[in-house]
Amino acid sequence: MSEVKIAASVRSEFGKGAARKIRRDNKVPVVLYGHGTDPVHLTLPGHELLLALRTPNVLLSLDIEGKGQELAIPKAVQRDPLKGFLEHVDLILVKRGEKVTVEVPVQAEGELAAGGNLLEHVLNTLSVEAEATHLPESFSVSVEGLEAGASVLAKDIELPKGTTLVTDADAVVLQVLAAQAEEPAAEGEATEAAEGETAEGAEA
Repeated sequence: MSEVKIAASVRSEFGKGAARKIRRDNKVPVVLYGHGTDPVHLTLPGHELLLALRTPNVLLSLDIEGKGQELAIPKAVQRDPLKGFLEHVDLILVKRGEKVTVEVPVQAEGELAAGGNLLEHVLNTLSVEAEATHLPESFSVSVEGLEAGASVLAKDIELPKGTTLVTDADAVVLQVLAAQAEEPAAEGEATEAAEGETAEGAEA
């Protein structure tokens, strides 16, 4: 996984007013916590952080003004529901070699067998344990040629070396649902339609 370096500054003002001021300056209020330490309140550049968070479980190398460098991964991200900009981010402090548990997105690849069947994502992510500096970004699962009734379990997904499955091994991740046939028109509706056509013909 990639490591993104980003500058950070310690903030001393809190509350909604202070947060709005930070966002007006195109920055994001952030809280860094973990390892039994007191939470550290930071400010990070908004655009750089937004780009970094496009990578799931991105490893951030924080260059904190006056405090040196720390490694962190995102824990919780709050976005504006309408405009999508970052409102607040929680980061977890990590160390090289340390193992952490994260949620990793599952992506399906390939085409189902012919027949108009549907692919249901029962789980969108898998919970796994891996080294903080080697977290997988996503898992790709082939559904090529799968037919109705087929399913992919968590244990069927190949994990990279050093990554351990935390999700229940027998949990269904993907399943193929049979295409639903169109329901025939109700008998009453068909009769009314036929009568309507007959009446139109008589008027003509």
